[in-house]
Amino acid sequence: MYLEEIIEDLQLESSKLECKSRLNRDDVIGWLKTIAGFANAYGGDFYIGVEDKTNKLIGYDRTAADNERNYFNNQVNEHLVPRPQMAISFIRYEINEKERFIIHVQVSESAIRPVILKYKNIPSIFMRRDGFTNGATYEEIIEMSIKSKNTQYDILTSDVKYDMNKFTTLREFYSSHNDGKILSEKALQSMGFYNEEGFLANGALLFSDDCDKAKTAVQCSVFSGFHKGSERIVTINRFGGNMISVINYIMEFVTQRMNHSMIKLGNTRKNIDAYPKRALFEGIINAVAHRDYFLDGTQIQVDMFRDRLEISSPGSFYRGGNIGKTYDLSGIISKRRNELIASVLISCNVMEAAGTGFDKIIEEYKSEDEMHRPYIYSSSDHFTLVLPDLTYMDGLADHSIPSLTFIPVQNGTDYDDKILSFCYYRAHKVSEIAEYLGISDSTHLRKQVLGNLEEQGYLEKSKIARAMYFKTNPDMVSVN
Repeated sequence: MYLEEIIEDLQLESSKLECKSRLNRDDVIGWLKTIAGFANAYGGDFYIGVEDKTNKLIGYDRTAADNERNYFNNQVNEHLVPRPQMAISFIRYEINEKERFIIHVQVSESAIRPVILKYKNIPSIFMRRDGFTNGATYEEIIEMSIKSKNTQYDILTSDVKYDMNKFTTLREFYSSHNDGKILSEKALQSMGFYNEEGFLANGALLFSDDCDKAKTAVQCSVFSGFHKGSERIVTINRFGGNMISVINYIMEFVTQRMNHSMIKLGNTRKNIDAYPKRALFEGIINAVAHRDYFLDGTQIQVDMFRDRLEISSPGSFYRGGNIGKTYDLSGIISKRRNELIASVLISCNVMEAAGTGFDKIIEEYKSEDEMHRPYIYSSSDHFTLVLPDLTYMDGLADHSIPSLTFIPVQNGTDYDDKILSFCYYRAHKVSEIAEYLGISDSTHLRKQVLGNLEEQGYLEKSKIARAMYFKTNPDMVSVN
């Protein structure tokens, strides 16, 4: 028997999954570092009594399972500080009419980090990345330490004293969006711009005329086609400056290069911009306001393609985990990553206190068809807003997915066409196929859907490392 047979909707290729057939008494660090890595990252599921590479159930009898659980607990208590937040449970199954158990350890992302593994008086800090556990970098350790205190980058106090003469760009920006009003010292103090001793907050430094350009770096690119890599880059510009300069630069870059068209409405004509100005502005404000400024060496990425504009901000969706891809922008709950930066932009009347920026984007696109719907997607390291080009009549389309013709698959499913098209040019893991279909990585998908396509010769299966990949057999289909 295999793990997926007893765990419903198990995602086998998840980076948050690790299995051990037995806890190695001679190499305690080998498995303890996985627990520490999960706790220092985004949590994970650790199964004991399951073969690592095949996910075959090895299991224990009742007494052995209890002993293994106790050993696990003792080693964690002895070597991991602070003890990670975990839920330990037994999962029962039967094979050959005999009762067997595996142990499931559900590790949560630790509220206090880093979790340190101390063995023979030698401390080590591990981090889980892309399915592997390795030593944490210096930058990751610093970031974990600060974030574990629930402290945001922008409200930390710097060692720079406030000088009103170094914020002329901010004052001009404030006046231009507040009917000529002057930004008062009282307003700055109430926002926490600087403390009683006159030292600026980190976020305030980003608005200074001479701010660190590395912290606010942005790269703007124009591609001739639909994708990066294979397409010719028409333009690539890099810029760094204070927060206001960055906002203005991105607006100007896109406005100068975007397409324009015109449609007839009875006896009148209507001008159409590729990207509605308000939607574009809201997207830029969102990127600079919610960027993760803890991440050095990163940049806001603005990419213009033939059919869309992508604005990517360093850092995942704040306190929202990996939300993947969604068109439901109004359903996204706004949580501020940078309280001070958001407060300054709100005072400048360019950001809503209630966090309704996405609602404005939806409003600008509400009359458009399904192929011109904006969406966002978030991963562990970036958050991206995608705005369709309204002058590109075909709308957003995945040009890497071909349209295929083939003889209907015996005992086939409604997913066959999409799977074969998705896997035609490139092999994909089951988890990627499931995400593309918008369904869970389940036993049904693996056996009844993919297994049937493989059995009928439509899919070819290969294994790379621990992951199983599927690619369409070109001899069984033809491209339209």
